[in-house]
Amino acid sequence: MRITHPRRFGLAAFLAVCLTLVGLGQTARADVGATADDLSLSVDQPTATPGSTVTVTMTFTNNQATDIWFVYQSMQPTWATTQRPDLKFAFGNCTGTGVTCTGAGTPSLTFSYAAPVPPGQSRTVTLPVRIAADSGCDGNVAFDSYVYYEYDDGQSKKDAIYTTPTTRVECLPPTGA
Repeated sequence: MRITHPRRFGLAAFLAVCLTLVGLGQTARADVGATADDLSLSVDQPTATPGSTVTVTMTFTNNQATDIWFVYQSMQPTWATTQRPDLKFAFGNCTGTGVTCTGAGTPSLTFSYAAPVPPGQSRTVTLPVRIAADSGCDGNVAFDSYVYYEYDDGQSKKDAIYTTPTTRVECLPPTGA
């Protein structure tokens, strides 16, 4: 009977050396998720009533050492907000320099940034959220925003999900009270 263990060992050693050489040839890059400094979100009021408007302010900042050449961003209601179908709301037209949005009149938006975004520069946009006059109340409205961007001549990327502060939709006091 022939002993094949040395042959198996030789094959395993050869494969290990090949994989090591391939690994050394690749550039080490640790893309970490985007940080809270990349996008800041705020609301102008923590409570609202049906028929009112809440303004969300969003600022995207390039914290990288190189230009950002591509940014994709979307915003939609949080899961908890969607569990209250009686809460009715929609985004109005956004305003800002270097940012446009699509989806006004709906509860979700996508954003387009004027690129490049140089290091240290920001793009700020204001987003009016209209609470419908016939909306339910005693519920919370908040939004998740997914951000993906590329920098370092497209060689590096980051992405993350950010959540706006919550706005409580309170019931209007009864008329004549």
